[in-house]
Amino acid sequence: MADAELTEIQKKATQYKDEGNDLFTKANYARAAIAYSMAIDECERASETHPQMHVFYCNRAFCHIKMENYGSAISDAQQSVELKTDFAKAYYRRGVAHMALARYAPAYKDFYKLCQLAPSDRVARERMQEAKKLMNSEKFLKAIEMESSKPASESVNIEEIEMPSGYDGPIYEGVAKLREDSAYAAQYLKDVLEYQKGQQNIPKRHVYQLVMDVIALLKTCSTVQHVDVPDEEHFNVCGDVHGQYYDLLNIFAINGNPSESNPYLFNGDFVDRGSFSVECIVALFVARLAYPNHVHLARGNHETKNMNKLYGFEGEVTAKYDQPLYELFCEAFCLLPLAHVLKEKVFVVHGGLFSKDGVALEDLSKVDRVREPPDEGLMVEMLWSDPGPTPGRTASKRGVGVAFGPDVTADFLKTNKLEMVVRSHEMKEEGYEVEHGGKLVTIFSAPNYCDQMGNRGAFMRFSGDDMCNPSYTPFDAVPHPNVRPMQFANPMLMLGMMAR
Repeated sequence: MADAELTEIQKKATQYKDEGNDLFTKANYARAAIAYSMAIDECERASETHPQMHVFYCNRAFCHIKMENYGSAISDAQQSVELKTDFAKAYYRRGVAHMALARYAPAYKDFYKLCQLAPSDRVARERMQEAKKLMNSEKFLKAIEMESSKPASESVNIEEIEMPSGYDGPIYEGVAKLREDSAYAAQYLKDVLEYQKGQQNIPKRHVYQLVMDVIALLKTCSTVQHVDVPDEEHFNVCGDVHGQYYDLLNIFAINGNPSESNPYLFNGDFVDRGSFSVECIVALFVARLAYPNHVHLARGNHETKNMNKLYGFEGEVTAKYDQPLYELFCEAFCLLPLAHVLKEKVFVVHGGLFSKDGVALEDLSKVDRVREPPDEGLMVEMLWSDPGPTPGRTASKRGVGVAFGPDVTADFLKTNKLEMVVRSHEMKEEGYEVEHGGKLVTIFSAPNYCDQMGNRGAFMRFSGDDMCNPSYTPFDAVPHPNVRPMQFANPMLMLGMMAR
């Protein structure tokens, strides 16, 4: 290739990179990633590598981190490292992506290498030390779990927990009162929602009792819950809420509080990232107890210890209450169903479908859900997988689960005589997206996700006499108190040393 043509290609690639940088500063991460991809594609036309090729890959890795596509981020950072073995930012971004997936050992290796490349960098040392701390903590916790399998609920003595003096908020009179007195149930839920809106904590004694009662209820549930929707009734499905309590309140303001005549399914990821996760889960647990046949909760990939340790729920519970309560929440999370089937027609799961064909509902019902997720298998795929536009299966952009095409969705529906898949787990600009020929829907209910993505949220409503044609209600974010997202998250995830 002539020098002039090579120079022109390099110039055009640099222009794409600059365009990507501009889009990134505007928080348009998807379009920024496309711009970096165009820079990479332009370079591949040349017979020699562009001198900034490693930067293009590294910048695209940053976009993937922002979009939570951690598997793709690791892949791009690896490409960057291979192109320039002493490029510190690439090790940093790969380490951050490993950390986001709770893969502490490879994260530690990347931060260790980063410290070798930048020995005087304080942030690098802090990240390495934190990764080592989490790696050792994980080993310790696994050892403890092997020695003792006693559930947290067996160690709780509610009577020893004192009520705060002068408390004048909602009084929890127990699950029997909720079930027997419909007026009390409706009023208590309303009062809890309003009380927490003023940034006031429900008393610790009440929250402990609520979680204990939820644990007892969830023990009666199956891994795959079947829910009937009578012909003359409707049924609401919400996606990720992610600790955005004031947006959850807005859903209820738009669509009505949960009740026997207004049933809901919340499809996982109630907590983490948003800094009002405690308020969200307390509200949803109250609703679950008040209306056990009309409010349903599914487990998401963030109802897990690894995610909670990094993304804020553990820190928030311990800041607002205490560590034993967090452990009690974890016990409840392990009992949440992994999927729901609505009227034997609609399969609802947090993440997605599977790495093999022929998976039957019976297979899913046999999954041992009362545990933290393993590294692979049906449970992990139910929590983490994503749909893709192309047939077949590919590696997940997240680095966990699988990306599955429309043929995979069709096979699953045919195998189980179902008509639609509903899943969450993935931000959508309008709060929802219909894919795979109308057979799969993503619903996401956290608008302006993390106060920076600018997306809308949405919820969907099924009619019992027409389950294949749900309606969708998009909505915008509402103001919340001046507490930033990720306030309680591990500082490791607050990305420093990351300039493009």
